[in-house]
Amino acid sequence: MLLEKFGVAFTQKSVGYDEEQITTMDAKDFVYTASKGKMEAAVRQFGLDVPLLCADTVIAAKDGSILRKARDVEDARRILTLQSGSSISIITSLHYKSKAFLFTDISATHYQFAPFEKEALEAYLQSGLWQGKAGACMVEGFCKPYILSVDGLESTAMGLQVEVLLPWLTFGAHNV
Repeated sequence: MLLEKFGVAFTQKSVGYDEEQITTMDAKDFVYTASKGKMEAAVRQFGLDVPLLCADTVIAAKDGSILRKARDVEDARRILTLQSGSSISIITSLHYKSKAFLFTDISATHYQFAPFEKEALEAYLQSGLWQGKAGACMVEGFCKPYILSVDGLESTAMGLQVEVLLPWLTFGAHNV
């Protein structure tokens, strides 16, 4: 969605990379290792006949803990309660690689949330929309009405800091 919004042509393919093998509890280290692992897998699987782009995103709670995808509704409740009335950092790491060069970036967007309304939180938990989402929430979804402040790019929070990447796409087109 983000690449389309910025007019970037692409073909999307997934690679096999198991994030569960990552042992670090540091959010920046985790997201860098995951995105780098995806890039290494992509190079093995697809080669570099066309440039490759891989990214990964994690959410860090105010206490620094990584808020992964919730395992079940109770885990989602715990993760969302950590965010309610608090701040989070959404950290995205990307790797863009061609035959000519490699560009790597780690960016963060920071959100301050108002306390989540108990009834709205319970309705959201029962909806199941939290499933498969890092931090059990999307800032453009359930969390949006609770945002008090934002520091950083919305695209970073959505999983790909396209504004940071665009100059490198132009550079890459002229230097491949």
